[in-house]
Parts: sequence; structure tokens; C-alpha cells
Amino acid sequence: MVRASCECGQVSLELTGQPIMSAACYCSSCQTAGAKLHTLPGAPEIVHSDGGTPLVLYRKDRVTCAKGADLMGEVRLKPDSKTRRVVATCCNSPMFLEFTNGHWLSIYAGRLPEAERPPLEIRTMTRDRPGGADFDDDIPSPKTHTGKFMFRLLGAWLAMGFRTPKINYVKGTLNGQV
Repeated sequence: MVRASCECGQVSLELTGQPIMSAACYCSSCQTAGAKLHTLPGAPEIVHSDGGTPLVLYRKDRVTCAKGADLMGEVRLKPDSKTRRVVATCCNSPMFLEFTNGHWLSIYAGRLPEAERPPLEIRTMTRDRPGGADFDDDIPSPKTHTGKFMFRLLGAWLAMGFRTPKINYVKGTLNGQV
């Protein structure tokens, strides 16, 4: 079990089992949302200088709120978006990204203790990375989602019996604040 906590420690999630994968997303939505969330007072930066947002993907059935559910609020880039980012309102720490129809949560890697963060396995959606952001390592960095990426998500869903649990402990919103 690993705990993902906000900056001040009032909100924490318990993550059990192995993550699906560790990825950095370079899509324009993650960059836009990260920039907006960083404007909240005291919010930690979640987008790195190369445009990537480090995430650790967990099955929804392996993530529980240990404390601070009443301090979590969601924000969506558009009111009808199926994607929401969840923030600990006590210190404006982004906690996770959820595709509401999906079976996994993308935990912002900075919420995990450094010693517990798995190494980066893949960069994805790099076609949207800022100009001049070059990679000088052997980590796969495809322009879009790869078959292997999608296969890992599908494998996790199969292991869950094709269930899509609902995250019902986030009740507040930040809409209008960012």
C-alpha cells in the first residue's frame, strides 16, 4: 500500500497493488489544465518544463480515500468534459485525473512519496510537447497512445471483470476558480 497525499497532508489516498503503469502525458489538455491549476494559491506545479505531466495509473478499485474527502474538488476544462482533475482544496494540490467513464485513475506522480514513485515507463502524446523539448534517454516517447499502452489499460480492465467503479467521494467543485 502506498499513500498519495496533498502538500499539507489533510487529504490522502490509499493505493494498493501495483500500478498499471507510470507515464508522462504531453497532451495539450494536460498542459492547459496544469497551467490553470498552477494559478491557484500555493498550488504545486504538475507540468514539467518539457511539457510533460508525470502520472501513475492505478485501477479505480485499488484507490480509496483515506482522509479528506470533504476537501476534494473537481475542475473540468469544459463543463461537459468526461475528464476531471481533482484537487485538494486545503492546499490546492492536484491529486488525480479521472476519465469518468474509465476504469483507472491517473494519480499525479508528485503526490506519491519520492521513494515510492515508480520509474517513468513511457511518454505519451508527445506530438503536443512544446517546441525545443527533446528527450535524451531510451524511454519510449510516441506521438500518440501506442498499442502497448492501450493493451496495458485493457489488461487492467479485464482483471477487474470489465467493471468501471465510480469515484463517489469527490463532491465539491473548483469551477469558476481556474
